[in-house]
Amino acid sequence: MGQTLSEPVTTKESATTSNKLFMVGSSCMQGWRINMEDAHTHVLSMPEDSGTAFFAVYDGHGGAKVSQYAGQHLHITIGKEDSYKVNVEEAMRTGFMTLDEMMKADDDMKDDMSGTTAVTIIVKNGVIYCANVGDSRAVISKNGRAVPLSYDHKPANENEAKRIVAAGGWVEFNRVNGNLALSRALGDFAFKRNPKKSPEEQMVTAFPDVIRMEIDPESHEFILLACDGIWDVMSNQEAVDFVRERVAIGKPAQTICEELLSRCLAPDCQMGGLGCDNMTAVLVLLANGRPLEELTAKCKQPPEEGVEEEGGNNHEYGTPSASPIDMKDGKGDSGHEDDEEEGPPTEFSAN
Repeated sequence: MGQTLSEPVTTKESATTSNKLFMVGSSCMQGWRINMEDAHTHVLSMPEDSGTAFFAVYDGHGGAKVSQYAGQHLHITIGKEDSYKVNVEEAMRTGFMTLDEMMKADDDMKDDMSGTTAVTIIVKNGVIYCANVGDSRAVISKNGRAVPLSYDHKPANENEAKRIVAAGGWVEFNRVNGNLALSRALGDFAFKRNPKKSPEEQMVTAFPDVIRMEIDPESHEFILLACDGIWDVMSNQEAVDFVRERVAIGKPAQTICEELLSRCLAPDCQMGGLGCDNMTAVLVLLANGRPLEELTAKCKQPPEEGVEEEGGNNHEYGTPSASPIDMKDGKGDSGHEDDEEEGPPTEFSAN
């Protein structure tokens, strides 16, 4: 689980921003961890693409350098990809890989031992694109029902394990080489050194799954992105229920994020690590040009009946876009043996 403090740091760094399409709140908290190693980003207007928004949570482990670098640069890197104007999904896939190569070529980054998850969302022309590596997670509320926008990448997943073994590694205690509890991440260069394998085929790869989903203004209510410090404690549906109850009584997105972190914080660290991690959440209320009161009234209605849905189109179990090596998919969990998480908001934030 990693080292913990004798008392948690419960100070929260929070922020809020909005336009006619979104009301966004975010908050992060160090919690029981010795350091804060996460970052997050919310940008309502992408550089050189003013009508497009970007949201992300980066759960760092083994240090904060990679999560901070990703928080500052990934959305810019994606926007500069040649394919961005015609194929956002492809730009997100190549942007992740480009950023990883940029860090490996950076003298200040190449020998760093840290890594980070990345759950990122671009909303462009009424379409959500979610690219993910690791086990930070995004979910959308559809009439109160949780619909996944990402799936966790864990070494114990069959296809992930195949790639790890083919690259010369092994899975032990559900960890890559008995150490890393993630099978995809930015950074973690110690697991990306097989000269006979492409970057997509390394034991740990930065190649993301991408899920695409069109926004339905009549049914989609909000998007929640969070690190596994939240998802270890709550299921997708429990988190959606928690948020929706508070939207229904008019609480601001920032306040809801703060209450979510407090709810997931363990009273002590005797529970196998649950609730003892850094925690970060970004909540995106989908205003769709309507008054907040309409969304509040909608969330007062009983949730739509039915089980948790699979994600949008283009995923083998919901529909993420296919990987070029046909061995990538996953549902799962965490980071380094001593992984940590967190960072503050507005446009970029890290601690």
